Amino acid sequence: MKIVATNRELKYKYEIKDSIECGIELKGTEVKAIRESNISLKESFALIRNNEVILKNMYISHYENGNINNVNETRDRKLLLHKDEIFKLQQTIKQGGFTLAPYKMYFKGQNVKIELAVCKGKKLYDKRESIKEREVKRKLEQVTKQNR
Repeated sequence: MKIVATNRELKYKYEIKDSIECGIELKGTEVKAIRESNISLKESFALIRNNEVILKNMYISHYENGNINNVNETRDRKLLLHKDEIFKLQQTIKQGGFTLAPYKMYFKGQNVKIELAVCKGKKLYDKRESIKEREVKRKLEQVTKQNR
């Protein structure tokens, strides 16, 4: 499994409740651009429309050696899931306050996979707590390195 991109900002802004692996429908030279890691998951999110999961605002740059088959960089892309998985996601989102966002993109064999996270937005005080926890971890690591 080769991880191509991660959305590290997602853990800071959202609390991840669940995640699911799904495929993605790509066109033309997008796979070659992904192999070169010319992508960004930062602004992207997923919606469920007509029993299909659609990924919006994911940026895949043009492949340099591409031809006329290059497509729009931020076009909507369909995610490949089973009907029961889509139904399950719909039920959790209807509970309120949940969002679908891509967390990781990776290659599993020859296929491009996306880890889609079901997450809920953090409040300001939750973000402050996560910053404090991260700082405490860093200090502990520094102390353990000095003691060695």
